Amino acid sequence: MSQRAGTTRCADAYHEEMADYAGVVLAGGRSSRMGTPKASLEWHGSTLLRRTVGIMARATDGPVVVVRAAGQVLPELPADTHVVDDPRDGKGPLQGIAAGLAALAGRAEAAFISSTDMPFLHPAFIRRVLRVLMDDAAADVALPVARGYSQPLAAAYRVRLAETAERLVSEDRLRPAFLFDECIVVRLEDGALRHDPVLGALDPDLDSVVNVNTLRDYEQARARPAPEVTVQLFGALASGGNGPAPRAVRAATVAGAASAVGLTFDRFVTAALGGDQITRDPATPLAAGDLVYFMSADAGAEKRLSDVGR
Repeated sequence: MSQRAGTTRCADAYHEEMADYAGVVLAGGRSSRMGTPKASLEWHGSTLLRRTVGIMARATDGPVVVVRAAGQVLPELPADTHVVDDPRDGKGPLQGIAAGLAALAGRAEAAFISSTDMPFLHPAFIRRVLRVLMDDAAADVALPVARGYSQPLAAAYRVRLAETAERLVSEDRLRPAFLFDECIVVRLEDGALRHDPVLGALDPDLDSVVNVNTLRDYEQARARPAPEVTVQLFGALASGGNGPAPRAVRAATVAGAASAVGLTFDRFVTAALGGDQITRDPATPLAAGDLVYFMSADAGAEKRLSDVGR
């Protein structure tokens, strides 16, 4: 098997240019140490799974797949979320990786894969990891090695690895490391991640890879303040005491950001994140550094919001 520095080559490595980025969230774990399903844990008025799915959707241009255990009840998710079942019980994360990638066959060329329990996952982290596969057509996996550990459940994978992952599961070779042994893996150390100017500014401690395994972990994470974001109101919403000046607030969802400035986020209000991602979903998750623009949801609101910052 041929090799290059920091990588291991797969015999049939992928060499085509990547067009789409998708997301996969693994929700089928047993949560034995937590004692309750992680996916449904409350997170600033939402749930851990809803937040992870929403962050993934914000950072990718493809579908988001949730892999659950057969019969597992999930909390409310966006209507366009694609839910698939693990075909086997108790086979661990590699089975979930295989199932998630298989569900994306023909729909995307690469996917960022994460577990449910990463409440501080930042869109900038996802984009930085996915960019490895965009820039290196020979790479199969972009694997962060962050905060002292390899992060196979905060990594990017070519969708075509589904068959290899499934074969390894059928052989009971269930560790992600077995998949990495057969593919080109580009590893991203802490320094390389923090060197990215956007990620370095918005997530300098790489909290994106922090997970919550126990109730104590969850309670400590939930006790942290919500992300700091900037809110600006436009049009009729900026009249009266609110004013048009940007305001820094702490909020984990669009609804939370609206509430922080005395605004009710209802069907009469439209929001845009950074001026381009338009949403009317109050549960849309926010991350540190977000710019949130609000405007009355009349016929021209989306066009005016899309012009913000031009």
